[in-house]
Amino acid sequence: MSGYHRGETAAQERAGLARRAASAGRAIGSDIPEVAADFLARQPFLVLGGADDRGRIWATQLTGEPGFLSVPAPDTLVVGALPPPGDPLAGLLYGAGADGAAPARVGMIGIEPATRRRMRMNGRAVRAGDGLRVDLDQALGNCPKYIQERRHRRITPGEETGQRPTVTDGDALSPAQQEALRTADTFFIATASDRGDADASHRGGNPGFVQVLTPRLLRWPDYAGNGMFLTLGNLELNPAAGLLVPDWDTGASLHLTGTARTVWDEEAVARVPGAERLVEFEVTAVREVTAASPLRWSEPAFHRFNPPVAG
Repeated sequence: MSGYHRGETAAQERAGLARRAASAGRAIGSDIPEVAADFLARQPFLVLGGADDRGRIWATQLTGEPGFLSVPAPDTLVVGALPPPGDPLAGLLYGAGADGAAPARVGMIGIEPATRRRMRMNGRAVRAGDGLRVDLDQALGNCPKYIQERRHRRITPGEETGQRPTVTDGDALSPAQQEALRTADTFFIATASDRGDADASHRGGNPGFVQVLTPRLLRWPDYAGNGMFLTLGNLELNPAAGLLVPDWDTGASLHLTGTARTVWDEEAVARVPGAERLVEFEVTAVREVTAASPLRWSEPAFHRFNPPVAG
């Protein structure tokens, strides 16, 4: 699948960026270039988005030693990991393509905070042993804007003591979860078109760029990007969305699912520094998983293009 769907072109036209998007769209293909395959082979984690058996969109992360991501053919990604029990997409991925089940339509992003590089991929995943094989529909590189520089390490066996994952569910954000979002500098968002084709993307900014309006309502600025509107284009057709907010210090994952809409109102947008649009996200379910990742990360070096945050 290449080119843009009608939701993406509608968002591009509304933003007055159709010409830029047409030029940028030439970078969308179905093959992973060799240099990108080498990049993926070095990564210890992958962000993935998809829909659960109730049609709710979630985003999650899969981790492994470098090499757990491989590209045996230009249009195929092999992921040598599955999510742990309790992950909101465990059911989707464990059963993908098994016993007559359809492949799971997934969006993925491989990201290297230390170098601010990322690779975005969408496709159809089937279970392959203890991992996944994904036949790709789209693959493209993204710019480094708004990625905070971080370096990772893996926790040692001694550090793993007493760190079994625990799962907490809710239908609204707790006070601690609200604070985690208010201080977040990074999250990942999963969306899907009206045909169910999934996508995963990155959002970053200075702490405070995510506003917690109520325990069930978030808002964040949509900063200048490549003009493709892959996320907002999906939201034009399908408001379902999911967020992953990683805890870089503890390895916990905060997963949110709900609906999102783009705010185009010029007066509202003008009140938020650097915003070209706003996105509002209504939470319908929350899942927090402790010790979800064995990776621990350094303090961030914020991207120089991050706009200031209003006080």
